Amino acid sequence: MLIRSSQTQAFAYTKRTRNGHGANTGLGFEAAKHLVRLEAAKVILAVRNTSAGEKAKKDIEESTGKIGVAEVWPLDLASYGSVKAFARKATAELDRIDAVIENAAVAVSERVLAEGHSLSVTVNVLSTFLLAVLILPKMRESADRYGILPHLTLVTSRVGFDARDLWDKIKDDPVKKMDGDGIPPLRTYPLSKVLTTMALRYLATLIPVDRTGVVLNLVCPGLCKTDLSRNAPAQFREDLAKRHAEYGRTAEDGSRTLLHGAVAGKESHGCLLHSCEIGE
Repeated sequence: MLIRSSQTQAFAYTKRTRNGHGANTGLGFEAAKHLVRLEAAKVILAVRNTSAGEKAKKDIEESTGKIGVAEVWPLDLASYGSVKAFARKATAELDRIDAVIENAAVAVSERVLAEGHSLSVTVNVLSTFLLAVLILPKMRESADRYGILPHLTLVTSRVGFDARDLWDKIKDDPVKKMDGDGIPPLRTYPLSKVLTTMALRYLATLIPVDRTGVVLNLVCPGLCKTDLSRNAPAQFREDLAKRHAEYGRTAEDGSRTLLHGAVAGKESHGCLLHSCEIGE
């Protein structure tokens, strides 16, 4: 999900998948609400469940008093076909794309496959980057035609760096090994975030801002009180609830870090941001 000013056609993009943050809940919903309130010309809520997306749209319109800004488009990151269809629609129907925030994430306690891979690998990494590379040409065209600085922001998590013990075991072929039986399903979430962080940083070196006119960066919103872990084991939820009570951010607070990623300067290209600053 994302932003721009009232004088532009903003492309505010957020997505939802199984057990993940989305436009109709948590960080995505709060960020979308901010974008509409901040006079974005268009905010696309990309959701797996369009009924939930329409409810979120209604809630946003009622709270902001702004009608006709938010739109609901279907997108299921568990399906490569859905990702491709969404990218084609965005490329064909939007005059310009000012920013894209990819904030979908899935954490599962049981092994589930999608497109031949673990669900968390497909959603958090493969489909996320598939959408990024498919949407980048339109963003580059927008930069050239309108003289703007579009942003592609991927939401990651520094919790991934706590999984270094497992990363050492899988780093020679992380996708294949995360798909195997050797990694507990819940641990694939932090590992997928490490992989996302490394992949974006590498991609940013291949397409510098001076060549594309597009900023690529990463945002860690911190520990936020959302329902990402609602299907996790009871003990995990209890431990997480204690941490939420001690130092968790509200979803509204966390959403501000997403907005920062969408407007940060060129110096943020390839960098990890947190607490609305470069957090390298």
